[in-house]
Amino acid sequence: MGERTGIITFRGSPLTLIGPEVRAGQKAPDAPLVANDLSVVKLSSLPPGKVHVLISVPSLDTPVCDMETRRFNTEAGRLGEDVAVAAISMDLPFAQKRWCGAAGVNNVRTLSDHREAAFGQVYGLLIKELRLLARAVFVLDKQGMIRYVETVKDVADEPDYDAALNAVRKLL
Repeated sequence: MGERTGIITFRGSPLTLIGPEVRAGQKAPDAPLVANDLSVVKLSSLPPGKVHVLISVPSLDTPVCDMETRRFNTEAGRLGEDVAVAAISMDLPFAQKRWCGAAGVNNVRTLSDHREAAFGQVYGLLIKELRLLARAVFVLDKQGMIRYVETVKDVADEPDYDAALNAVRKLL
């Protein structure tokens, strides 16, 4: 896997990403993830015929990731049945399940990349120095093509919610 620098920072300090840049217009790469019940879920097995929003966060137990995932949970409730949102992090599935219960998050499915870091590597989001995922948002159309990508420049910042949600609405 190649390394990319100059893409993201953490509070101004540069970080290294492992993996290729994923761009709008390409087929969404597949990767195995772990669900809260410890089953393996491949991205290719996500419910077909839906617009999918994949949010990549470093850890649900941090303030910015917490705010972001709660915001997407609220928005997912407004977008309807044709949209599915998944939050992907390196958190253990047990921690994800606990966090969702405590936060009242039920419109976002949490998936863990802790076993293989496969998602992080194929989406070019694995932070070499931290073994965490960079903050990013991907919007996939109903055929699994990536239509919107935002890799947030500084890991401590929130994504552009309006741009991501506008991308979703254009696909409905």
